[in-house]
Amino acid sequence: MKIGIIGAGHIGGTLAKLFVGAGHEVAISNSRGPKTLASLVEELGGGAQAMNPAEAERFGDVIIVSIPLGRYRKVPVDAVAGKIVIDTNNYYPQRDGHIEELDSDRTTSSELLQAHLPGSLVVKAFNAILWTRLRDDGRRAGSPGRLGIPISGDILGAKRTVAELVDQIGFDPVDAGSLAEGGRKHQPGGPAYTQGLPTAELRAILAT
Repeated sequence: MKIGIIGAGHIGGTLAKLFVGAGHEVAISNSRGPKTLASLVEELGGGAQAMNPAEAERFGDVIIVSIPLGRYRKVPVDAVAGKIVIDTNNYYPQRDGHIEELDSDRTTSSELLQAHLPGSLVVKAFNAILWTRLRDDGRRAGSPGRLGIPISGDILGAKRTVAELVDQIGFDPVDAGSLAEGGRKHQPGGPAYTQGLPTAELRAILAT
C-alpha cells in the first residue's frame, strides 16, 4: 500500500519507519521541504521517499495527518477526496489556540477534520499512545500483553483498513466507536488517552 504522511514529527516519523518495516511504500513530508528529511529517508531505506505535502497527498492511498491541530484547514480538500485519512492529532489549546467548538465539547477534533474533508474517510488513530511506546512496544499478534490502540471512525470499511495497518506494526486495533463517541474516549482527558494498555484492559475502559 502507498501511504502519504503529512508531518514528520515524533508520531509521523515513527509511523513512517514502522510502515516501511511492514513492507509499505511511504512518502513523508513536512512544511519545510523534502531536503530537510534527507537523513530520515536515508535511515528508513528504499521504501521511503521525501516529498512536499501536496505530492505526498497525491501519492498515498492512505493519508496520515500528523500536524498540529490548529493547522487542520491547511489539508487540501480535493487532494485527499475519496481517500482514508488517519487523524493522529490532539487538541492542545496552549499550542493550537482556543477553538470554541472543542472547548464547549460540542464536537471532537476529528469531527472538525471530517467536516473540513467531506469527501474523505477520516479515522482517528495513533493519537492516544506515547510515541516512544509506538516506537518500542510493538509485538507479534497473539503475544501476551500486546498493547491495544483505539481507533474511531464513521465508516466501517475505512476502520477495517486502519485496523489492519495497526496490526501489521505490532499492536491490537480496538474499535472505540464513531468519531463522536469513540473520539471523546481517546482524546486528551479521555479514559484511554496515553494509557498504553494491554488490549483486554483497553477494551474494558472503552466499554465503560
